[in-house]
Amino acid sequence: MTTFDDRKKAFEKKFAHDAEMAFKAAARRNKLLGHWLAPKLAIEDADAYARSVVVADLEESGDEDVIRKVMADVRAAKVDLDEAEIRAKLAEFGVEAMAQIMAETD
Repeated sequence: MTTFDDRKKAFEKKFAHDAEMAFKAAARRNKLLGHWLAPKLAIEDADAYARSVVVADLEESGDEDVIRKVMADVRAAKVDLDEAEIRAKLAEFGVEAMAQIMAETD
């Protein structure tokens, strides 16, 4: 029974660690997206805008809340960016964010 309990605890610990890493990666990805978008939207305070993108991701699970927020900002600024480009950048920054986090944990 002890071996089973040990394996269960190890699995739970790994699950919690993986969830934490995924959360950090998503927040970093959204921050990178905000910093990329800020100059395109003529926003001077890129850090504040990046934080607002990170906060937008807390509304619901998945990426749709982030897409909705940034697309509304893009339309308001009358910038020529479409949703496909935003989604592509989100994917690109997702890979970059995970690489950054993995480099920090080494």
